[in-house]
Amino acid sequence: MSKVEFHFDFGSPNAYLSHIVIPEIERRTGARFDYVPVLLGGVFKLTGNRSPAEAFAGIRNKPEYERLETKRFIQRYGITRFQPNPFFPVNTLVLMRGAVAARRVGIFERYVDEIFRHMWAEPKKLDDPDVLRAALAESHIDADAILSLSQTQEVKDELLANTQRSVDRGTFGSPTFYVGDEIFFGKDKLPDVEAAIVAGARA
Repeated sequence: MSKVEFHFDFGSPNAYLSHIVIPEIERRTGARFDYVPVLLGGVFKLTGNRSPAEAFAGIRNKPEYERLETKRFIQRYGITRFQPNPFFPVNTLVLMRGAVAARRVGIFERYVDEIFRHMWAEPKKLDDPDVLRAALAESHIDADAILSLSQTQEVKDELLANTQRSVDRGTFGSPTFYVGDEIFFGKDKLPDVEAAIVAGARA
């Protein structure tokens, strides 16, 4: 079976919505998605891209259509826990370093679940240090341990390297998926991701 990767940043609502749907794909296919933390701001800087909120701000009808597509996606997959974050955009540098740190101490999956929840199911201003500490405490995650490790050069370098490698492979935004060497961008491509997983398993 081909390696399946999910390159994500907590600041992307579409990454969160993908995260909710991924377990269904894993159950159907037997694949396991490898979550790769990247810094979306770094991706944008390296590629010259901009966030949809900024890029579409002056385009008539485009933002409205994007919201409609999000509503359709939520309805299609029966997602019940999603709210726009009123503090958006949130600076995710500390959060993404935290993901790298969480993997090093063996709590990556729980950290990812909880930060996504605090960002998009029960939205908070997670770039406020006090709010982040309170959110981690609520989730029974040791804030001191994660935030301290997040400040080490090794963790900072790993996030930078993840981001650079992702862009070098073709990433320009989040969520981005890879099935083997094949790239897919956006939550709406998840059916194609699943089809590629199945095709790879049959090959």
